[in-house]
Amino acid sequence: MEDEQSFSDICGGRLALQRRCYSPSCLEFCLSCPRITLRSLTAVTCTVWLAAYGLFTLCENSMILSAAIFITLLGLLGYLHFVKIDHETLLIIDSLGIQMTSSYASGKESTTFIEMGEVKDVVINEAIYMQKVIYYLCILLKDPVEPHGISQVVPLFQGGRRQDHLCIQQKVSLGDGGILASSGRQK
Repeated sequence: MEDEQSFSDICGGRLALQRRCYSPSCLEFCLSCPRITLRSLTAVTCTVWLAAYGLFTLCENSMILSAAIFITLLGLLGYLHFVKIDHETLLIIDSLGIQMTSSYASGKESTTFIEMGEVKDVVINEAIYMQKVIYYLCILLKDPVEPHGISQVVPLFQGGRRQDHLCIQQKVSLGDGGILASSGRQK
């Protein structure tokens, strides 16, 4: 069973959330973020190159133009490889654990697995961003030393955050009456 819903992040970007149910004990959620547009890429490149050309006319040093081209290319490659996430997948297997996979625009994938025994709780956390209160989904991990303590807070779906956290309005059912996320705006 598969369904797909469209949402918007707190900056108005479109997000697509797919829910796949492989069995009653195995669910997968995939959040797809908007791709880089040619307009934004062209705007950034032109801005950097026009600033470099302005410096070139003042200094008459051709190394400035070469450095601008080099910095633009390195910046774009770094952004695509380390920052821009195309889609994130959350695979939940009841008795085994939770697998989080982030696929970057360059093709790089990063996978993290959390055993179900390490999970203390799944919560919707809130943060203040600018003049808004935003909500995001987190996994609380048990502290191995103190049984009632929390060792780490792991935020989920970081690709849709655009330098802040994902915000979804409609409640997404986990199938067993649980809720995956709530609050925000839906498109």
